[in-house]
Amino acid sequence: MRILLVEDEAELAGAMRTVLEREGYVVDHVAGLADLREAARLANSDVVLLDRALPDGDGVEAIAELRQWIPGVPVIVITARAEVEDRVSGLDLGADDYLAKPFAMEELLARIRAIRRRPAALPLNEVQVGELVYDMAHDEALVRGVRLDLPRRELRVLAALMRRRGRTVLRTALEDAVYGFDDEIQSNTLDSHISRLRRRLAEADAEVQIHTIRGVGYLLRHCP
Repeated sequence: MRILLVEDEAELAGAMRTVLEREGYVVDHVAGLADLREAARLANSDVVLLDRALPDGDGVEAIAELRQWIPGVPVIVITARAEVEDRVSGLDLGADDYLAKPFAMEELLARIRAIRRRPAALPLNEVQVGELVYDMAHDEALVRGVRLDLPRRELRVLAALMRRRGRTVLRTALEDAVYGFDDEIQSNTLDSHISRLRRRLAEADAEVQIHTIRGVGYLLRHCP
């Protein structure tokens, strides 16, 4: 799951990012509306955490524009403006939830989990190819009902391939699914993930194959 964090307080943003990444989320962080617009074009975010009082404007005023780039993305507004009229205006402008500062990180995580359970945030709960099932709601891969124990980043690669099963997925799209904007990526890292995934899927007799489309990307399809 990919989270776009829009927060200009560096210390708070760092703490939030640490907690979120510890929970297995990919986090892209920007500090203002100008960078938010660029990030929305580049990242296929699953949730946006949006500070209201940004240096270059009111965050909630960007929600409508944000959803032009990421249709239907749920937005949790995080702000020190906790009066009833502020919460009402934020919700009326399109926020899905409202979290007042200061807040406990446990509450933030709980609200993200609640957002994920909403049908709008999960248009497709499970994807199946051959004997392989990917449970998008719980980030689990199963073969004949048995959970595959995969590292977090390999799970993300597999999820991206499963979402576009039968179609070629660009290398850049797979790297975007796995890494945040600030992560350093070695040239052969993705190939290593793919190699290990192929081995694990073959060992589990998942009846799928990951094909290399040379110079372009990868394709996952049923192979009985």
